[in-house]
Amino acid sequence: MKRVITAVILIPLVVVTLFLAPLWLFTLITFVVAALAAFEYLSIATAQGFKPMVATSYVLLALSFAIFFVMSRLVESGSANWLHAMLGMGFFFFGLPAISFLAPLVLLLVGLSADPLSDALPGAAISYLLLPYVAFTLGLLPILRNSANGALYLLFLMLLVWCGDIAAYYVGRAIGRHKLAPRISPGKTWEGSAGSVLGAIMAGLLLFHYINPIADFFQRIGLLSPPGYIAISGVHQSFTLAPARLVVLYAVCVNVAAQLGDLVESALKRGAGVKDSGALLPGHGGVLDRIDALLFALPVGLIFYLARMGTYMSPKLLVR
Repeated sequence: MKRVITAVILIPLVVVTLFLAPLWLFTLITFVVAALAAFEYLSIATAQGFKPMVATSYVLLALSFAIFFVMSRLVESGSANWLHAMLGMGFFFFGLPAISFLAPLVLLLVGLSADPLSDALPGAAISYLLLPYVAFTLGLLPILRNSANGALYLLFLMLLVWCGDIAAYYVGRAIGRHKLAPRISPGKTWEGSAGSVLGAIMAGLLLFHYINPIADFFQRIGLLSPPGYIAISGVHQSFTLAPARLVVLYAVCVNVAAQLGDLVESALKRGAGVKDSGALLPGHGGVLDRIDALLFALPVGLIFYLARMGTYMSPKLLVR
C-alpha cells in the first residue's frame, strides 16, 4: 500500500515538474535528487569498508551541474543564435572533460590527508565514480528537457523504463523459471527480462504512434505549448511519426540499458549487504533504488535523440 501511495504522489509531481518548472528550478530539483542519490551511493561505499571523500564529491557534483545548467541555457537559445550554439558545444566538449580530467587529480590531492594512506587511492577512485554514475547521467535531464519537446521525450523515456519494470515484475512472477543473475539479484529471471523488453516495445509503439493526440491533450490542459508560443489559441503541433523499426530499436536499447542499471545497483547493494539504498521513499527504498534504471537509460536516450529521434520531436506548427 505504501508503494502505491508513494507512486500516486510522485508521478504527478514528476510530470508537472517536467513540463512546467522553469529551467533553474528543474535543474535545482534534479541536483537535489542527484545529491540524495550521491549520499546513498557514498553510504553504500562506506558500508563496504571504503572511505570516500564526501565533501569533495559534493563539490564536484555541484560543479558538474553548474556546467550542465549553462549548457541547457545555451541549448534553449541555440536554435536562434549561432554564438550560443557554439558556446554550448564548447561547454560540452571542454567543460565536462575538464571536470573529468581534473577531478581525479583533485581527489588524489585530497587523499594526501588520508589516514591511513592506504585509504587514499580506493577513496579517490570510489569518489570519482560518483561523477559518471550520478552527476553526468542525471545532468543530462536539463539538457534533454530544454531541447525541442524535451519534456515530452523525457516523459516517454521514463514511461518506457517504468512499463518495462512493471512487465518484468508480473511476467517474472507468472512464468519466471530461469534465474537471470542469481548471484546479484535472485528474484530476476530471463522470462521477466524478456517480458520487460516486450513491455517497453509495446509502450514505445503506442506512445510514438499516438504522439499527436497525446501532445494535443497536454496542450489543452496547459502542460505543453508549441515552441516559442505560450497559450496561443488554435495553434497546435503536428509530429511526423517515427518509423516503427526505429521505435522498436529505441525501446529495446533503452530497456536493456535500464535493466543493466538495475543490476548494477543491485550488485552494489549486495556487496554492501544492504537491502535498499535508503528509506526516504516509503515502499520504494531510497532515491537510488528508484533511479538506478534511469541512470543507464538517459545516456541511451540522449544518443538516440541526437542521432535520429530528435528530428521526430521537432513538429510543425499548425493553425486550426
